[in-house]
Amino acid sequence: MLINVCIGKLHRATVTDADLNYVGSVTIDEALTEAAGLVPGQMVQITNVSNAVLWRTYIVRGERGKGEIILNGPPARLFQKGDKVIILGEAWVDAKEAAQMSPTVVFMDDKNQITEVKKGLRPA
Repeated sequence: MLINVCIGKLHRATVTDADLNYVGSVTIDEALTEAAGLVPGQMVQITNVSNAVLWRTYIVRGERGKGEIILNGPPARLFQKGDKVIILGEAWVDAKEAAQMSPTVVFMDDKNQITEVKKGLRPA
């Protein structure tokens, strides 16, 4: 059996742009994806903290160090520049591997520059 798990999380990233006319996906700064253990093409779930909208799409590599979080295509109607989002990277793993996993959580400032990375974050 395979289980869908969260392997990495970008916590409270700031949307830098929304491009309705792009084909689709989310563009994410390469430094952020690397820190969270995410890869281009990987499916992610994005929740808009401002309005609780949830969108599922795939990652497109953004330029390293620019802090880009760009919602492309249809979600550009639901996510606006300046919105705070939580991005969860998904993976399908077997049950034994899932039991040993905990996501990497990347915290950032308002310009999407990394302030802290935690592995195995657990509730208090």
